[in-house]
Amino acid sequence: MDQKQQLLLDATKRLIRRGAFPNLAKLLTKSHPADIAHLFRYLDLKDQRILFNLIEDAEKSAYVLAELDHSTGAQLLEQLDKETITEVLQEMSSDDAADIIGNMPQELADEILDIMHDEDSEEIEHLLQYDEDTAGGIMSTEIFALDEDLTVKDAIEAIQQADDVEMVFYLYVVNEAGQLVGVLSLRQLLTVLPTKKLSEIMITDVLSVRTDVDQEEVARVVEKYNILAIPVVDEMNSLKGLITVDDIIDVIRQEATEDIYKMAGANEEELLYGYKAFKIARLRLPWLLVNLFGGVATGYLLWLFKVTLKEVIALLVFIPVITGMGGNVGGQSATIMVRGFATGRIDFTMLRQVFFKEVRVGMIMGSVCGFTVGLVAWFWHGNPYLGMVVGLAMFVAMIVAASMGVIAPAAFKRLGIDPAIASTPFVQTANDITGILIYFATATTFISYLR
Repeated sequence: MDQKQQLLLDATKRLIRRGAFPNLAKLLTKSHPADIAHLFRYLDLKDQRILFNLIEDAEKSAYVLAELDHSTGAQLLEQLDKETITEVLQEMSSDDAADIIGNMPQELADEILDIMHDEDSEEIEHLLQYDEDTAGGIMSTEIFALDEDLTVKDAIEAIQQADDVEMVFYLYVVNEAGQLVGVLSLRQLLTVLPTKKLSEIMITDVLSVRTDVDQEEVARVVEKYNILAIPVVDEMNSLKGLITVDDIIDVIRQEATEDIYKMAGANEEELLYGYKAFKIARLRLPWLLVNLFGGVATGYLLWLFKVTLKEVIALLVFIPVITGMGGNVGGQSATIMVRGFATGRIDFTMLRQVFFKEVRVGMIMGSVCGFTVGLVAWFWHGNPYLGMVVGLAMFVAMIVAASMGVIAPAAFKRLGIDPAIASTPFVQTANDITGILIYFATATTFISYLR
């Protein structure tokens, strides 16, 4: 947060605390909608409601809502009367309005749609048919398209008369059946003869996505081809909407945040529950239990090797080092895999290459860390064989950990389980177990030199 935003946040909190709402309303009037939207990240729901109620302009309210989580936006609107809700939603693009209405109670959503104008409500009801996380759910239906039989001159006139539609630097061309048949740029349109037909100058190889494609896949396509927008079509190739790069940025941010929460064994729903401790605990417990049972299994292995541990008590010192370093390496590899799957940079055709790359990385890091901890063990306890055992165990454990960090996410992905949720707790637990096995198996092998 920059200094300007920090000052605005401090002033907002101070005015809310004092109940100086007229002064706060004046402050909001002078503030940019994007700066207002940023404030909501640092306020609880009660203060968010106070702040939202003080925004007097419906257009500014709509802008703020578009920048917030859809569930939060729905909660803020629910406190208002139905006419005000309708007024704000009509200032929003149809895709954002549909997402917010989709998060409202069904009865209220139906009433709002009845109040709205027929054209607006029809578009929103159409968008509500699609899953929120698909291309159909995030597209804008207010799209500008040109008929392929138009001349360049007629097309330019049509653009000049276009109003309140989603338009970027690309112009999409359709046939008489409304099917997407081509695309051209504004620059291209302005540099050809006015008598030319669009069908003669358009590019027919058009990048598009189907309405049922997942939003992550849409983001990958836009990123791969470096385009500012992508059209959305149905199974008949009829043009249904448009997804622009600002929507894609929201998708990337949303998906990245979701993956981070999952890898922490948490869930974005926690933000909605506020201080409801039991619900938050219920979301976190399953993955903590995985680690709990892994810890019990690790303790059991220590018990099995109690004779080795009893004879060479110095081995006890390096258990946290072996398990901790293995967990770190495995976690790093798993993070790379999960992120690679999420962004499309890694797929199953690359798995062999990625696996051996991570193994090589594990060998390099294992050599350095193993040599270092081996020297520490040798000079600390005066036994070169102890240093060899600790160093060798560290080397092998880190290679196995790097391998596990690749194999586990790939296996979960293949089984249809989200690797972002399951990989981190599984990899940490597995590396604890394998690290202990490697360490004490090595120590048991050389036990006669360690006494």
